[in-house]
Amino acid sequence: MEQLTVYIDGYCERLEPGLLAEPVNALTNFAFIIAAVIAFTKFGARRYPITFVLSLILGAIGVGSLLFHTFANRLTVIADVIPIALFVLTYLFATNRYVARMRPVPAVMVTLLFFPYSWLMIAALSAAFPWLGGSVGYVPIALMILLYSLLLWRRWPLFAKDLAIGFGLLVISISFRWLDEPVCHLIPVGTHFVWHILNAVMLAWMIVALEKHLTLTSSAGLETSKRGEYNDD
Repeated sequence: MEQLTVYIDGYCERLEPGLLAEPVNALTNFAFIIAAVIAFTKFGARRYPITFVLSLILGAIGVGSLLFHTFANRLTVIADVIPIALFVLTYLFATNRYVARMRPVPAVMVTLLFFPYSWLMIAALSAAFPWLGGSVGYVPIALMILLYSLLLWRRWPLFAKDLAIGFGLLVISISFRWLDEPVCHLIPVGTHFVWHILNAVMLAWMIVALEKHLTLTSSAGLETSKRGEYNDD
């Protein structure tokens, strides 16, 4: 248990142990919670169960990250990482099942391929671009979003475009996460807090994109979405 409570100093803003050593990084985690509420309420009574679950996980990401940026130890790293992994896997399954229209078992199997894919990509990127540091783990996620955008472009262009925008937001977000250490001598609080804000926006965008797609492709909206027409009200 003692190993789990070992202090971690991983960001520019933190100079010492303590709950209030990262006030900006800690407070900006509320962006995830606000984003979760927005994503949850965007479609009101038309919500689908899968996007309800994703909204809950988005809120959990904010809570887990808040714990890490206050207690800053190995135990809270777990609380930080698990909700992110759950979001990625849940969204990937939802895309396979409800957008690519795979049957449940193939959808699960393709989703589980994320683990070897991520491991191989992180190993390759770490060797090729060691300067990415801890941000390297998020690059495979961005590339996966781009890949799905390209694969789905012909059949579902609106959803594919939304994925492409999500990819762009995540790339910018990762850039600010990576910049935290290089610009530390110029910006005392670093830039990690920008990662929180942009990442919250990006994740909410991804949830709304999926909800919009599901709404458009259900019953009367099916033919409209295939023609690339929709009303985003």
